[in-house]
Amino acid sequence: MSFKNKTVVITGASSGIGKACAEEFAKRGANLILGARQYVTLCEIAQNLENKYSIKAVAVVCDVSKEKDCEILIHQATQTFGRIDVLINNAGISMRALFKDLDLIVLRNLMDVNFWGAVYCTKYALPELLKNEGSVIGVSSIAGYRGLPGRTGYSASKFALNGFLESLRVENLKNNLHVMVASPGFTASNIRNVALVKDGSAQGESSMDEGKMMTSEEVANIIADGVVKRKRSIVMTGQGKLTVLLNKIVPAWLDTLVYNHFTKEKDPLIK
Repeated sequence: MSFKNKTVVITGASSGIGKACAEEFAKRGANLILGARQYVTLCEIAQNLENKYSIKAVAVVCDVSKEKDCEILIHQATQTFGRIDVLINNAGISMRALFKDLDLIVLRNLMDVNFWGAVYCTKYALPELLKNEGSVIGVSSIAGYRGLPGRTGYSASKFALNGFLESLRVENLKNNLHVMVASPGFTASNIRNVALVKDGSAQGESSMDEGKMMTSEEVANIIADGVVKRKRSIVMTGQGKLTVLLNKIVPAWLDTLVYNHFTKEKDPLIK
């Protein structure tokens, strides 16, 4: 499938999976609306993609936790290209802290970005997506299927995202709206470096071995193929698929496996 003359909106497009998605869809011929808070970086990415692939890419400064920013992002897409075909709700933040230790502002921030950001963008883009029988993508996580220790807010936000998208899919079953939940495994990106710790500040150094993780480029390619095939959901790694399966059939045993896995982190929160 060629994405020529299609419009793809991507949030969190200045780094990681969002940036890789911008490259992947540009390579396939799509015009892009790229949203993120890092405007200068975003402009550089948009310019590079235009020069490299002869497509049109527009950078829009956007904090998805703010409803008005999301409305402006979507309005810019319709004003510039007259249509929206794909919305990739990718913007997200993570965390690393035990619930007993953290300030509740951490959970609020996680929900505002990971859940409400997707809700706002989807709400404003939905009329165009319905008109064009387009695609809504939520970049979720295995943490949206199985709660992970030290990630109470992150897991909660991804569970909420999954439930929202599943409901949206069923509501529009007869409208040819494509809704896909994309769940990468652990991905090498800066999401863990900027993950929030118990007081709401950024973690800095990753607590995991990034070298053994899938790349953002691999995730972006799988997402683009999923849009082409109009997949319902994608769990991207063998470890992820096994986790989802075990969570259904032996959840109590999986509790122990997950606990033991996270005791092996650098400076583990649980021991």
